[in-house]
Amino acid sequence: MPSPVIVRPIKQDDFKAWQPLWDGYNAFYGRKGESALAPEITKVTWQRFLDPDEPVFALVAESEAKLVGLTHYLFHRSTTRIELTCYLQDLFTAEGGRGRGIGRSLIEGVYREAAAKGIKRVYWQTHETNAAGRLLYEKLGKHAGFIVYGHDI
Repeated sequence: MPSPVIVRPIKQDDFKAWQPLWDGYNAFYGRKGESALAPEITKVTWQRFLDPDEPVFALVAESEAKLVGLTHYLFHRSTTRIELTCYLQDLFTAEGGRGRGIGRSLIEGVYREAAAKGIKRVYWQTHETNAAGRLLYEKLGKHAGFIVYGHDI
């Protein structure tokens, strides 16, 4: 029987265990090898999680004293709400931990963190090819029908 999963805020000494999950998440979305994120991006992202003045946060899932998943989220203003909104930006479960409810636990952890701050909306996006993720997301959220565009300047 698998050990229980604990979802908790990230700590300074989690970096070495967090980075392989972060690298796995980025590889899933094609950011590996030549297209990998610059190390400086990872460094600054990590620092933001630990800076109380930043609106960027991280939760990790831990089982048997090992990190098995991560989620990163941020709070921001919106033109359609008075209170802040929560964007769940990254979600990843280690391959060996998939199918154990870790992704669900991480999303629900973000829900709890947002609710504790008076935030009433959490939203996220995924790639259309992420079939496994989308099966979970259909249970925990509502697809709003939007198509995402971007442009790097």
